[in-house]
Amino acid sequence: MQYGLKTFVAGLMMACVLPAAMCFRAVEASASGGNSAEDAKVSSLSLVVMDPLAAPLACDCVQGYAQRKYEALGEYLTKKLGREVNVVWAESLKEAMEKSGGKADLIIGKHSVVRADAKEAGLKIRPVAKLTGLDDKTTQTGWIVVRKDDPAKTVADLKGYRILFGPEDCDEKYAAPIALLKENGIEVPEKPETAPSCSTAAVQLMELPATDKAAAVISSYAGPLLEGCGKIEKGDLRVIGESKPVPFITMFARREMPDAELTALKTSLEDVALEAKLLIDLESGSGFELWKRQSETLSANEPAEGSSQTAAKKKN
Repeated sequence: MQYGLKTFVAGLMMACVLPAAMCFRAVEASASGGNSAEDAKVSSLSLVVMDPLAAPLACDCVQGYAQRKYEALGEYLTKKLGREVNVVWAESLKEAMEKSGGKADLIIGKHSVVRADAKEAGLKIRPVAKLTGLDDKTTQTGWIVVRKDDPAKTVADLKGYRILFGPEDCDEKYAAPIALLKENGIEVPEKPETAPSCSTAAVQLMELPATDKAAAVISSYAGPLLEGCGKIEKGDLRVIGESKPVPFITMFARREMPDAELTALKTSLEDVALEAKLLIDLESGSGFELWKRQSETLSANEPAEGSSQTAAKKKN
Protein backbone atom coordinates (compact mmCIF):
# COMPACT_ATOMS: atom_id res chain seq x y z
CA MET A 1 0.00 0.00 0.00
CA GLN A 2 2.90 2.34 0.92
CA TYR A 3 4.64 1.55 -2.39
CA GLY A 4 1.43 2.24 -4.26
CA LEU A 5 1.07 5.64 -2.55
CA LYS A 6 4.64 6.66 -3.45
CA THR A 7 4.08 5.63 -7.03
CA PHE A 8 0.86 7.62 -7.14
CA VAL A 9 2.54 10.76 -5.72
CA ALA A 10 5.50 10.47 -8.13
CA GLY A 11 3.14 10.07 -11.04
CA LEU A 12 1.15 13.09 -9.92
CA MET A 13 4.33 15.21 -9.71
CA MET A 14 5.42 14.14 -13.20
CA ALA A 15 1.99 15.01 -14.52
CA CYS A 16 2.43 18.54 -13.16
CA VAL A 17 6.09 19.03 -14.07
CA LEU A 18 6.11 17.71 -17.63
CA PRO A 19 3.49 20.13 -19.01
CA ALA A 20 5.37 23.02 -17.37
CA ALA A 21 8.66 21.92 -18.94
CA MET A 22 6.99 21.47 -22.30
CA CYS A 23 5.43 24.91 -21.98
CA PHE A 24 8.83 26.48 -21.12
CA ARG A 25 10.47 24.82 -24.12
CA ALA A 26 7.65 26.01 -26.34
CA VAL A 27 8.12 29.60 -25.12
CA GLU A 28 11.91 29.27 -25.49
CA ALA A 29 11.53 27.95 -29.03
CA SER A 30 9.11 30.75 -29.84
CA ALA A 31 11.51 33.37 -28.47
CA SER A 32 14.43 31.95 -30.46
CA GLY A 33 12.39 31.72 -33.64
CA GLY A 34 11.93 27.97 -33.74
CA ASN A 35 14.37 25.22 -34.69
CA SER A 36 17.84 25.92 -36.09
CA ALA A 37 16.82 25.07 -39.65
CA GLU A 38 14.04 27.63 -39.54
CA ASP A 39 16.36 30.14 -37.86
CA ALA A 40 18.87 29.79 -40.68
CA LYS A 41 16.14 30.23 -43.26
CA VAL A 42 14.81 33.37 -41.59
CA SER A 43 18.20 34.98 -40.92
CA SER A 44 19.68 34.38 -44.37
CA LEU A 45 19.52 37.09 -47.03
CA SER A 46 18.78 36.66 -50.71
CA LEU A 47 20.89 38.78 -53.09
CA VAL A 48 19.31 38.98 -56.55
CA VAL A 49 21.76 39.86 -59.32
CA MET A 50 20.31 41.42 -62.49
CA ASP A 51 23.47 43.23 -63.60
CA PRO A 52 23.95 42.70 -67.37
CA LEU A 53 27.71 42.73 -66.77
CA ALA A 54 27.53 39.78 -64.32
CA ALA A 55 29.37 36.68 -65.51
CA PRO A 56 26.33 34.34 -65.76
CA LEU A 57 24.27 37.00 -67.58
CA ALA A 58 26.86 38.13 -70.18
CA CYS A 59 29.15 36.56 -72.73
CA ASP A 60 32.88 36.22 -72.03
CA CYS A 61 33.96 37.57 -75.40
CA VAL A 62 35.86 40.58 -74.07
CA GLN A 63 38.66 39.73 -71.66
CA GLY A 64 38.29 41.45 -68.29
CA TYR A 65 34.88 42.88 -69.10
CA ALA A 66 31.31 41.82 -68.27
CA GLN A 67 32.45 38.98 -66.01
CA ARG A 68 31.56 40.37 -62.60
CA LYS A 69 31.73 37.70 -59.90
CA TYR A 70 28.89 38.48 -57.52
CA GLU A 71 29.43 35.24 -55.64
CA ALA A 72 32.49 37.01 -54.20
CA LEU A 73 30.27 39.87 -52.99
CA GLY A 74 27.92 37.33 -51.43
CA GLU A 75 30.79 35.72 -49.53
CA TYR A 76 32.06 39.14 -48.41
CA LEU A 77 28.65 40.26 -47.14
CA THR A 78 28.17 36.94 -45.36
CA LYS A 79 31.32 37.60 -43.33
CA LYS A 80 30.63 41.29 -42.73
CA LEU A 81 26.96 40.93 -41.78
CA GLY A 82 27.30 37.68 -39.86
CA ARG A 83 24.50 35.99 -41.77
CA GLU A 84 24.36 33.87 -44.89
CA VAL A 85 23.85 35.75 -48.15
CA ASN A 86 22.54 33.56 -50.98
CA VAL A 87 23.19 34.87 -54.50
CA VAL A 88 20.67 34.33 -57.30
CA TRP A 89 21.27 35.43 -60.90
CA ALA A 90 18.43 36.23 -63.30
CA GLU A 91 17.57 38.68 -66.07
CA SER A 92 14.28 39.60 -64.38
CA LEU A 93 13.11 39.93 -60.79
CA LYS A 94 10.21 37.58 -61.43
CA GLU A 95 12.57 34.84 -62.59
CA ALA A 96 14.89 35.47 -59.65
CA MET A 97 12.13 35.23 -57.06
CA GLU A 98 10.99 31.95 -58.57
CA LYS A 99 14.51 30.63 -57.98
CA SER A 100 14.81 32.08 -54.47
CA GLY A 101 11.46 30.93 -53.15
CA GLY A 102 10.01 34.43 -53.29
CA LYS A 103 12.88 36.13 -51.42
CA ALA A 104 14.58 39.30 -52.64
CA ASP A 105 16.16 41.10 -49.70
CA LEU A 106 18.83 42.77 -51.83
CA ILE A 107 18.72 43.43 -55.56
CA ILE A 108 21.52 44.77 -57.75
CA GLY A 109 21.05 45.64 -61.39
CA LYS A 110 20.25 48.42 -63.85
CA HIS A 111 18.51 51.09 -61.83
CA SER A 112 15.44 51.65 -64.00
CA VAL A 113 14.96 47.95 -64.76
CA VAL A 114 15.01 46.94 -61.09
CA ARG A 115 12.55 49.73 -60.31
CA ALA A 116 10.17 48.60 -63.03
CA ASP A 117 10.39 44.91 -62.11
CA ALA A 118 9.85 45.64 -58.41
CA LYS A 119 6.79 47.74 -59.19
CA GLU A 120 5.36 44.95 -61.31
CA ALA A 121 6.03 42.43 -58.53
CA GLY A 122 4.52 44.69 -55.87
CA LEU A 123 7.84 44.72 -54.01
CA LYS A 124 8.72 47.90 -52.08
CA ILE A 125 12.42 48.71 -52.36
CA ARG A 126 14.80 51.60 -51.82
CA PRO A 127 18.18 52.41 -53.42
CA VAL A 128 21.15 51.91 -51.11
CA ALA A 129 24.34 52.30 -53.13
CA LYS A 130 25.74 52.60 -56.66
CA LEU A 131 28.51 50.38 -58.01
CA THR A 132 31.32 52.21 -59.75
CA GLY A 133 32.62 50.88 -63.04
CA LEU A 134 36.26 50.51 -64.04
CA ASP A 135 36.02 54.16 -65.13
CA ASP A 136 34.73 55.07 -61.64
CA LYS A 137 31.41 56.20 -63.12
CA THR A 138 28.06 55.15 -61.67
CA THR A 139 26.02 56.23 -64.69
CA GLN A 140 25.39 55.09 -68.23
CA THR A 141 24.15 56.79 -71.39
CA GLY A 142 22.26 55.87 -74.51
CA TRP A 143 24.14 55.94 -77.81
CA ILE A 144 22.26 56.77 -81.00
CA VAL A 145 24.02 54.92 -83.78
CA VAL A 146 23.78 54.74 -87.56
CA ARG A 147 25.57 52.59 -90.13
CA LYS A 148 29.04 53.73 -91.14
CA ASP A 149 27.99 54.98 -94.60
CA ASP A 150 24.83 56.74 -93.42
CA PRO A 151 24.81 60.46 -94.27
CA ALA A 152 23.57 61.52 -90.81
CA LYS A 153 26.26 63.25 -88.75
CA THR A 154 24.30 64.58 -85.77
CA VAL A 155 21.04 63.90 -83.97
CA ALA A 156 19.46 66.83 -85.81
CA ASP A 157 19.98 64.93 -89.09
CA LEU A 158 17.57 62.15 -88.07
CA LYS A 159 14.38 63.78 -89.31
CA GLY A 160 12.29 61.15 -91.05
CA TYR A 161 14.46 58.28 -89.78
CA ARG A 162 13.19 55.00 -88.45
CA ILE A 163 14.67 54.65 -84.95
CA LEU A 164 14.90 51.46 -82.91
CA PHE A 165 14.72 52.17 -79.18
CA GLY A 166 15.24 49.81 -76.28
CA PRO A 167 12.55 48.53 -73.87
CA GLU A 168 10.63 51.20 -71.96
CA ASP A 169 12.12 50.10 -68.63
CA CYS A 170 15.65 50.84 -69.88
CA ASP A 171 15.98 54.59 -69.34
CA GLU A 172 19.23 54.86 -71.27
CA LYS A 173 17.62 53.36 -74.38
CA TYR A 174 14.17 54.89 -74.12
CA ALA A 175 13.37 57.94 -71.95
CA ALA A 176 16.82 59.57 -72.14
CA PRO A 177 17.32 59.32 -75.95
CA ILE A 178 13.72 60.37 -76.60
CA ALA A 179 14.44 63.53 -74.60
CA LEU A 180 17.60 64.10 -76.65
CA LEU A 181 15.76 63.68 -79.94
CA LYS A 182 13.02 66.09 -78.91
CA GLU A 183 15.61 68.65 -77.83
CA ASN A 184 16.96 68.50 -81.38
CA GLY A 185 13.59 68.90 -83.04
CA ILE A 186 13.09 65.26 -83.98
CA GLU A 187 9.54 63.96 -83.70
CA VAL A 188 9.15 60.66 -81.89
CA PRO A 189 6.17 58.35 -82.58
CA GLU A 190 3.60 58.00 -79.80
CA LYS A 191 4.56 54.33 -79.63
CA PRO A 192 8.26 54.14 -80.51
CA GLU A 193 9.58 51.00 -82.18
CA THR A 194 11.63 48.94 -79.75
CA ALA A 195 14.09 46.05 -79.80
CA PRO A 196 14.50 43.73 -76.78
CA SER A 197 18.29 44.07 -76.56
CA CYS A 198 21.24 46.08 -77.85
CA SER A 199 22.45 43.18 -79.97
CA THR A 200 19.02 42.73 -81.54
CA ALA A 201 18.79 46.45 -82.36
CA ALA A 202 22.29 46.48 -83.88
CA VAL A 203 21.70 43.36 -85.97
CA GLN A 204 18.30 44.59 -87.20
CA LEU A 205 19.84 47.91 -88.19
CA MET A 206 22.64 46.22 -90.12
CA GLU A 207 20.19 43.95 -91.96
CA LEU A 208 18.06 46.80 -93.32
CA PRO A 209 18.50 47.82 -96.97
CA ALA A 210 21.34 50.33 -97.40
CA THR A 211 18.89 52.88 -98.76
CA ASP A 212 16.73 52.87 -95.60
CA LYS A 213 17.10 55.84 -93.29
CA ALA A 214 17.43 54.18 -89.91
CA ALA A 215 19.15 54.46 -86.56
CA ALA A 216 19.22 52.52 -83.31
CA VAL A 217 19.79 53.21 -79.63
CA ILE A 218 22.18 51.04 -77.63
CA SER A 219 23.50 51.23 -74.08
CA SER A 220 26.93 52.77 -73.67
CA TYR A 221 28.19 49.70 -71.78
CA ALA A 222 27.19 47.41 -74.66
CA GLY A 223 29.53 48.87 -77.28
CA PRO A 224 32.53 46.61 -76.54
CA LEU A 225 30.31 43.53 -76.30
CA LEU A 226 28.67 43.98 -79.70
CA GLU A 227 32.02 43.91 -81.47
CA GLY A 228 33.67 41.45 -79.08
CA CYS A 229 30.89 38.89 -79.46
CA GLY A 230 30.85 39.22 -83.24
CA LYS A 231 27.36 40.69 -83.49
CA ILE A 232 28.78 43.43 -85.70
CA GLU A 233 32.16 44.16 -87.22
CA LYS A 234 34.37 46.89 -85.83
CA GLY A 235 33.43 50.18 -87.47
CA ASP A 236 30.03 49.00 -88.74
CA LEU A 237 28.22 51.57 -86.59
CA ARG A 238 28.87 55.22 -85.80
CA VAL A 239 27.72 57.10 -82.69
CA ILE A 240 26.10 60.40 -83.65
CA GLY A 241 24.43 61.25 -80.36
CA GLU A 242 24.65 60.50 -76.66
CA SER A 243 21.90 60.97 -74.10
CA LYS A 244 22.27 62.53 -70.68
CA PRO A 245 23.61 60.12 -68.03
CA VAL A 246 21.18 58.02 -66.02
CA PRO A 247 21.90 55.82 -62.96
CA PHE A 248 23.45 52.47 -63.88
CA ILE A 249 24.11 49.58 -61.48
CA THR A 250 22.38 50.15 -58.15
CA MET A 251 22.02 48.05 -55.02
CA PHE A 252 18.48 48.09 -53.62
CA ALA A 253 17.14 46.74 -50.34
CA ARG A 254 13.58 45.82 -49.45
CA ARG A 255 11.98 48.87 -47.90
CA GLU A 256 10.98 47.13 -44.67
CA MET A 257 14.59 46.20 -43.83
CA PRO A 258 15.25 47.35 -40.22
CA ASP A 259 17.38 50.47 -39.82
CA ALA A 260 20.11 48.60 -37.93
CA GLU A 261 20.45 46.04 -40.73
CA LEU A 262 20.45 48.79 -43.35
CA THR A 263 23.20 50.68 -41.53
CA ALA A 264 25.33 47.53 -41.34
CA LEU A 265 24.77 46.93 -45.04
CA LYS A 266 25.79 50.48 -45.96
CA THR A 267 28.97 50.24 -43.89
CA SER A 268 29.85 46.92 -45.51
CA LEU A 269 29.30 48.30 -49.01
CA GLU A 270 31.45 51.36 -48.28
CA ASP A 271 34.23 49.06 -47.07
CA VAL A 272 34.33 47.25 -50.41
CA ALA A 273 36.67 50.04 -51.51
CA LEU A 274 39.29 48.57 -49.15
CA GLU A 275 39.07 45.07 -50.67
CA ALA A 276 41.46 44.95 -53.66
CA LYS A 277 40.54 41.42 -54.76
CA LEU A 278 36.82 42.12 -54.50
CA LEU A 279 37.18 45.26 -56.60
CA ILE A 280 38.79 43.14 -59.31
CA ASP A 281 36.02 40.53 -59.05
CA LEU A 282 33.37 43.25 -59.41
CA GLU A 283 35.26 45.10 -62.17
CA SER A 284 34.94 48.24 -60.10
CA GLY A 285 37.22 51.22 -59.76
CA SER A 286 36.36 52.20 -56.20
CA GLY A 287 33.51 50.00 -55.02
CA PHE A 288 30.16 51.42 -53.94
CA GLU A 289 28.96 54.97 -53.46
CA LEU A 290 26.07 55.37 -51.05
CA TRP A 291 22.86 56.71 -52.54
CA LYS A 292 22.26 60.36 -51.64
CA ARG A 293 18.55 61.19 -51.66
CA GLN A 294 18.49 64.80 -52.84
CA SER A 295 21.41 64.90 -55.26
CA GLU A 296 20.75 61.86 -57.44
CA THR A 297 19.43 61.85 -60.97
CA LEU A 298 16.20 59.85 -60.93
CA SER A 299 14.11 58.27 -63.63
CA ALA A 300 11.26 60.38 -64.96
CA ASN A 301 8.75 57.91 -63.51
CA GLU A 302 10.47 57.57 -60.14
CA PRO A 303 9.55 59.68 -57.08
CA ALA A 304 12.43 61.21 -55.15
CA GLU A 305 13.04 59.99 -51.62
CA GLY A 306 11.14 62.26 -49.25
CA SER A 307 8.63 63.42 -51.89
CA SER A 308 4.89 63.40 -51.25
CA GLN A 309 4.73 59.86 -52.64
CA THR A 310 7.28 58.65 -50.12
CA ALA A 311 6.49 60.91 -47.17
CA ALA A 312 5.21 57.99 -45.15
CA LYS A 313 8.62 56.34 -45.53
CA LYS A 314 10.67 59.47 -44.90
CA LYS A 315 12.33 58.02 -41.82
CA ASN A 316 13.87 55.31 -44.03
